[in-house]
Formats: sequence, C-alpha cells, structure tokens
Amino acid sequence: MKALMFDVRILLEGWRLLWARLEVVGEAEAELTALRERVAARARQRFPETSSISSDPTVMALRRLFRAAGTDPTRYRPASEALLRRLVKGDHLPAIQPLVDLNNCLSVELAVPCCVMVEGSFGTSLTLRSGTAGESYESLRGPFNLEGKPVLADGEGPVDTPITGNQRVKVLPETQSAWLVAYMPAAEVGLDQAQQALLELGDGIGIEIEVFEQDR
Repeated sequence: MKALMFDVRILLEGWRLLWARLEVVGEAEAELTALRERVAARARQRFPETSSISSDPTVMALRRLFRAAGTDPTRYRPASEALLRRLVKGDHLPAIQPLVDLNNCLSVELAVPCCVMVEGSFGTSLTLRSGTAGESYESLRGPFNLEGKPVLADGEGPVDTPITGNQRVKVLPETQSAWLVAYMPAAEVGLDQAQQALLELGDGIGIEIEVFEQDR
C-alpha cells in the first residue's frame, strides 16, 4: 500500500480507516450489475433474517464504537447496518453510479460504513472525532444533527459521518475520480482483509483502485 498523501488523525479509540482512490477507466454496466447481485445474494445468505444482523461481531463492534462516540446506534444506525437490513428485507442494491456502486458493495461485504467523496471536495488535514454541540450538515437525506456522532472533519468543518453522506462531497453522475473511506472497528476488520475485499470486488468493473496506508 502507498502512503496516504494527506494527514488523518483518529481521535476516537477503536476505529481503523481504509483509504482508496477510485477512478472510472471504462464502462462495465453488465459486470457492475452482476457484482451488485452477487454481493446482495451473499449478504442474504450470511444474514437470513434481520435479527441475525445485530449479532454479527463486526456490527456489534460498530455499535459499541457509536455508543462511545456519544450516539445510540439503534436510533442512528451505521449506514452499513441500514443497508444490510434493506437487502435482507428483499431490496436490491441499486445502480447509482459506478464509484458509488463499488462503495456500497464493499460496505455490504465487510458490514462496515463506507463513503465515496469527490476528489478535491475536502481538505488535506482530516480528523475522526465526535460531533460537537450545534454541528450539522446537509446530508443526503436532509439536515442532519452531528452532535455525538462519529464525524470526519477537515478545516472547514464536517465532511462525513458513517451514518449518512454529506451533499458537500457527493459523487455526481459525471464524477470520474473519488476517494473511498471505510470506517472499520479495528478489533474486527484488518486493513489487509479490507484491501483484499475491495480489490476483488473492483476487478473487471472498469474502475482503477489505489489503496493507501495511513500513518497514525
């Protein structure tokens, strides 16, 4: 893995972040469709009922990390858990945009929240911390209060939370390059495991992937 080209501080204990730069290099609609279907099928096999999701070690570890940051994970679910619950209930992994689709597949495969952020939409000095009183942003589902939530922030303020994405860094249909970040419980998911999963998922779908190692 290459050294990460920007500074990231993790102030919340127990978290590990995977960083990767993604770039669309070709069209592979059929391959992406097949990938989404395979990932969804594996998730339903792994979790035959929604009740089985909450007993997964990675999901349990994420819930503990959310509580430690100051939020109730049963009220504000990690994005990965919410996505898994929809799949197990019968929803499909939607076709949104190639970079987003790969991001969602990794989130399902690892059972951890992942986000893709347009390249150049955030600063080069980032901190993972708890949201403070009065902090909020315009999320992908409307205004979102960040107090007590795990928050990735730069010099301008909150960039992302592993609950719902930020309009500020949103990938658009025409986006060709973006950064992916996976929010992982360090006790359950290793960097090598996450890297391998990402590279395997991204094989043959028209996306170039560079994985970076973060110095802490």
